[in-house]
Amino acid sequence: MATEIKVPTLGESVTEATIGQWFKQPGDRVEQDETIAELETDKVTVEVPAPSAGVMQEIVAKEGETVEVGALIGMIGEGEGKASGATKPTEKPKSQAAKADQAADTAADYGGGGSGDAKTNGAGASGGGKLVEVTVPAAGESVTEATVGEIFKKVGDSVSVDESLLELETDKAAQEIPSPVGGVIREMAVSQGDEVKVGALLLKIEEGASAGSGASDSGSTAKGGGTDETPRRQVEAEEGRPPAPSAAKMMREKGLSDGDVDGSGKKGQVLKGDVIAAIAKGAPSSPQEKPKAARAPSSGDDASREERVKMTRLRQTIARRLKDAQDTAAMLTTFNEVDMKAVMDLRSKYKDLFEKKHGVKLGFMGFFTKAVCHALKEIPAVNAEIDGNEIVYKNFCHVGMAVGTDKGLVVPVIRDADEMSIAEIEKELGRLARAARDGKLGMSDMQGGTFTITNGGVYGSLMSTPILNAPQSGILGMHKIQERPMAIGGQVVIRPMMYLALSYDHRIVDGKEAVTFLVRVKESLEDPERLVLDL
Repeated sequence: MATEIKVPTLGESVTEATIGQWFKQPGDRVEQDETIAELETDKVTVEVPAPSAGVMQEIVAKEGETVEVGALIGMIGEGEGKASGATKPTEKPKSQAAKADQAADTAADYGGGGSGDAKTNGAGASGGGKLVEVTVPAAGESVTEATVGEIFKKVGDSVSVDESLLELETDKAAQEIPSPVGGVIREMAVSQGDEVKVGALLLKIEEGASAGSGASDSGSTAKGGGTDETPRRQVEAEEGRPPAPSAAKMMREKGLSDGDVDGSGKKGQVLKGDVIAAIAKGAPSSPQEKPKAARAPSSGDDASREERVKMTRLRQTIARRLKDAQDTAAMLTTFNEVDMKAVMDLRSKYKDLFEKKHGVKLGFMGFFTKAVCHALKEIPAVNAEIDGNEIVYKNFCHVGMAVGTDKGLVVPVIRDADEMSIAEIEKELGRLARAARDGKLGMSDMQGGTFTITNGGVYGSLMSTPILNAPQSGILGMHKIQERPMAIGGQVVIRPMMYLALSYDHRIVDGKEAVTFLVRVKESLEDPERLVLDL
């Protein structure tokens, strides 16, 4: 009897994933709960365990295919099957002991996988013979591929534990890959400039071997590590690291020399971002390019000055979900403005005492979150969502905070914000913001939001119409605090004013409810005592 392998639940609002890689092939033996495949979403990489023991019978969804939650991706049949051995460079160890060994190796941030049941967490195996695979480690949320930069070792070289083998680079940083074991490099699967995905094989090391032993000499099986490379790399190591491959390519295209660009990478290495910054500052071009600037550019010249950059998986998902929200919801935006003087005065009066007692700065988000929670209790439709023909009212407030990062927009959630104090909200917001910027947000940090706040004011936005974070029915946009003349008590006075924007799903929220919600938020902020007295 065959057992179906299906895409597991990946978290709220995550409905699909991409098959990253299969660790088993048809005919291979699998054990129950053994990792057999890897799924990639815009947020995390998820391992798929075998639901039962048996033989890998069929792979329905191939690597690179996009599949929905619950979709059939493979079948496991009865029988013994064959040992998978080293049939794929990216296979994970079969035995539980090997899994434990591999986990120990990756504890220091990088991944190295063994072939078959070979252990990877120590040197000194008598006579060597165990080939340890070094693979591309996870490089952070939404980062699924990298470029091979400088390769420090070649086939036949001895390496010790934690010694740097090669460098992987993204557009922002360079990352050195250390050796998981001591031994001799027997195979190099990549060369400088190659594009590699997370989990791909980089090289193989014979654990416990010494230089000169075994089958390999310099570069016979290397893809890019021949002996001619060694003197050049030694010179480069003495003089400083060469530009990263993507940076070197852009420098050639723009006619820039090494002296035109200041490197911000390790040991002064020039990264792609450094080249872009140098061009923006007006770095001198080469003599060959100067005549081009003197004549009117043609369409051909325009094409040569363009740059195409592939969208990251996170950016693709953001684009798709925002467009889906526009296509699905009857989205409408209503505006109001709030006088921020009362909140600013309260903050100025107590900010030092607040920070001393709670260990966190008193910002505006704590006030806004509490004001939103009060308004959501009065207008529950803004805190609800549509599920088919039903309206689901949420009797709790999980408030999402839109945070911009280098990789894209993420929305971590402050759970049960209605039950928190302003100090507790500020602490949790600080934790989530740091995790978002460091790429360390977990799936649980971004699940279950019932309402979202986005603060475009930190970037100087005076007014905007935020897009709903589906399936939520409301999102509040904060904006820049701008001093404006206001008529108060028959007098014109200058007050710190902020425009508020509430985008809402008109299918579930009526105009009266939306306006009332925004007025309640305004009233709470202009009279903060209402938050304390729960009015």
